[in-house]
Amino acid sequence: MELNTGNLPTVSALAYLGDARHSLYVRMMLISRGLSKSADLNREALKYVTAEAQASMCRKIMDEFTESEVGVYKRAFNSTHLNKPKHTSGLDYRMATGFEAVVGMLAWLGMEERLKYLLDLAHSEDGKEN
Repeated sequence: MELNTGNLPTVSALAYLGDARHSLYVRMMLISRGLSKSADLNREALKYVTAEAQASMCRKIMDEFTESEVGVYKRAFNSTHLNKPKHTSGLDYRMATGFEAVVGMLAWLGMEERLKYLLDLAHSEDGKEN
């Protein structure tokens, strides 16, 4: 069943929310692995929250996106309001923004089970759910 995504916040707002939600997921994941020092946590988190890392995760899970998720991803990817990236390619930055918008949409809609499934898949080593 596809969602009615007509009443969602803007894709920029969804990406903003998705960035925060993904960061929370990463922080919880790192702490659950036993990391506890701020410096270690921040260093390890950078492996997951950069545009390059998020673009790579997005490539892993895009085939799993529903029609609604693809629609939000494409709208965010094609947004003309994106900042010019300084330390990454434009393609990776756009893909990361799309990834964040999908995460934000699922968080906004309270679809925690779906969100967890996609984030677990994105963070798995082989692209398969653990």
